[in-house]
Amino acid sequence: MSKKCRKIILIILIILFMLCAAVMGATVWLMHENFGRGDYPADRTGTAYNWYIRFEKDYPREAVEFPSGDLMLKGYIYGAENKDKLLVFAHGIGSGHEAYVGTLSWFVDQGWCVFAYDAAGSGDSPGDSTKGLVQSALDLDSALTFAETDARLKDMPKAVMGHSWGGYAAAAVLNFDHDVKASVSISGYAYPLEMLDVGAINSVGRAGAAAFHPFVWLYNKCVFGKYAGLNAVDGINKAAEKNIPVLVIHGESDSFVITDQVGIISKKAQLGANAEYMLITGDYSHHNDFFHSDRCNDAIRDWANGEGNCAGETHEMQTGLYSALHDSDEARALFREQNLPLVTKINDFLNAGVSS
Repeated sequence: MSKKCRKIILIILIILFMLCAAVMGATVWLMHENFGRGDYPADRTGTAYNWYIRFEKDYPREAVEFPSGDLMLKGYIYGAENKDKLLVFAHGIGSGHEAYVGTLSWFVDQGWCVFAYDAAGSGDSPGDSTKGLVQSALDLDSALTFAETDARLKDMPKAVMGHSWGGYAAAAVLNFDHDVKASVSISGYAYPLEMLDVGAINSVGRAGAAAFHPFVWLYNKCVFGKYAGLNAVDGINKAAEKNIPVLVIHGESDSFVITDQVGIISKKAQLGANAEYMLITGDYSHHNDFFHSDRCNDAIRDWANGEGNCAGETHEMQTGLYSALHDSDEARALFREQNLPLVTKINDFLNAGVSS
């Protein structure tokens, strides 16, 4: 090979290396942007999500800390007076467990001791980011380890429930060796990498997503190591070997964890007989609006249509409605209303699991 050819090849290799480095740099930046901290609002007194400050009088809780990786996560025990069964809850990405405090308090009223926590980079827990889509399963694994060793919790039969990021976790954590009696996964994705790929396709098209895929895979592998491939399908199928029932719930109109593309519910053909399914239909069947009663959702919709300044963002709509009602008893009661057919189905399913 001539000196000139070797020089051309070297130049090509340098260009390819620089291109790969640039794409990898862009991938790291995008991952950091997408998986930043999920903080609570600075002021939790004036927003409609009914943060814990609106529940603390009726539902006292005990704060605990437990290790997950290199972080000490903040958790809370609700309903400590309930000694017969424990529900461990994993929240969605972008905030912390308090976004679900209305639902969690309903389960306390049904006799559950509830152990909820803020995952890495979320809510009251430390961490400069939420790390990635696998992290929720690792944090739930750590939470269950804590529950299995804590004197207050260890002797209770345990069930898990999670939504979105936590919905994936509630199924994927079944890959670990925990004595879980039942699991409910709500709006969860099956495979983290598939979720990332579909998100990339929707952002930059199929060609762009294909170009980014190996770099996203490498990033995921560097961050999560041997757990990079942890997925919900394997978890549910491993649970089948122990006869652990799993209820998979998804809204048919979910455009975030797209129901028929990445949702666990779309993988029925891959799952064992231990999995049951509930597809939520109707006007309120998106990613998370179905937790509330129809009356609550109707009020949010009607207010948004009337004011015309909150379309498209549920949190902003709720905040505006709450302000419009002047923080009244009516507003507090409205936003505490649960979707009773849904939560009753979940409660019956979990009760059957822990009593079997």
